[in-house]
Amino acid sequence: MFSPEQENISPSSTSSSKVPVKYGELMVLGYNGSLPNGDRGRRKSRFSLSKRPKANGVKPSTVHAACTAQAAKAISNKDQHSISYTLYRGQTVVVEYTHDNNTDMFQIGRSTESPIDFVVTDTVAGSQSNSDTQSVQSTISRFACRVMCQRTPPYTARIYAAGFDSSKNIFLGEKAAKWKTCDGQMDGLTTNGVLVMHPRHGFTEDSKPGVWREISVCGNVFTLRETRSAQQRGKMVEAESQELVDGSLIDLCGATLLWRTAEGLSRTPTIKHLEALRQEINAARPQCPVGFNTLAFPSMRRKDTPDEKQPWVYLQCGHVHGYHNWGSHRDRDRLDRDRDRLDRDQEEREQGWSRECPMCRATGPYVPLWLGCEASFYLDTAPPTHAFSPCGHVCSEKTAVFWSQIPLPHGTHTFHASCPFCAQQLSGEQGYVRLIFQGPLD
Repeated sequence: MFSPEQENISPSSTSSSKVPVKYGELMVLGYNGSLPNGDRGRRKSRFSLSKRPKANGVKPSTVHAACTAQAAKAISNKDQHSISYTLYRGQTVVVEYTHDNNTDMFQIGRSTESPIDFVVTDTVAGSQSNSDTQSVQSTISRFACRVMCQRTPPYTARIYAAGFDSSKNIFLGEKAAKWKTCDGQMDGLTTNGVLVMHPRHGFTEDSKPGVWREISVCGNVFTLRETRSAQQRGKMVEAESQELVDGSLIDLCGATLLWRTAEGLSRTPTIKHLEALRQEINAARPQCPVGFNTLAFPSMRRKDTPDEKQPWVYLQCGHVHGYHNWGSHRDRDRLDRDRDRLDRDQEEREQGWSRECPMCRATGPYVPLWLGCEASFYLDTAPPTHAFSPCGHVCSEKTAVFWSQIPLPHGTHTFHASCPFCAQQLSGEQGYVRLIFQGPLD
């Protein structure tokens, strides 16, 4: 499941001419290391942006007024990148784009057409298979956004709303928010918008949430609209930039991406490090304080189905146990009466019921624990000591604290904190709990 190319490479470490410079990676929040049915081609949970053999970036050049022969030629020329702004009564302004030898362009969107480098579909919280997402009508644009990376140090990455289609065109229809800038150029916003948040203090142990902004087609920064698709744009924020920093979040209205720079990834725990931490926990032989059976986190390859040694936690207090089907706070008499007749499926369904911890009598959800396997979501290399509530994904304390404070866009106008590994909305007072393991008695 984890390939060698996922190990961290910084630009400075690419001394061999055969290894291209790595600008950074984009990770989709909600996937714990890979898509439910596996990563395939351009549809995967993470995408590496590396220096191309030949620059393919573009930059704006000529602006054509409506209905001119040059404008029509620019739109129909499949070797010419252009952006068309439809104003009113069919009037159109066309901006030609010319080749830029100094940048590489990477495009992201829902479309599977060849111009899209990274195919992203809607994230369904807690989904275990791609079939879970098929009935959901997508709100992600087919050509959602593009990232332009500078081919020379410091390899700056900049984000722009909208991507060029197979005809190398971007069309902003009459209903899209658009306007003429003070220097005579055109700009606009896509239907559901591209939002960006840069964390304060980077993506480190000291990281704090930033402010969500909207990025325009030309890369300008604006305050958020009243709703995602409102025609009235926000206020321009001239003091801020569309430059991506380590830990920048990009929301496409249906999926949220995390940008990690190559330098930032070099400081992040690797898959091998997380595996070593897993083995270290298991080597300590934590025990169920009631059943006295030894608990063990399963292999990171088996991260969907609980096994008999799986640790479970009472989310209200953090006490870690082995699985048992007693102690439900709901209709306990019936459970006592019918316990012998409960099959495994019924037991699984009970996990969401309120349970009473036999150690401290705290009442709350009782769920299995899963290791967070996507290393790029971690802020540090500390041991996994905390679990998100209510999903039970385990990570380091500072990682849990950071993500519990991040308001992620949800729908057209709401925000809430979510687990980065499964996208479930966090619950409880903090959104996470400190785990209390019991060691072996011998």
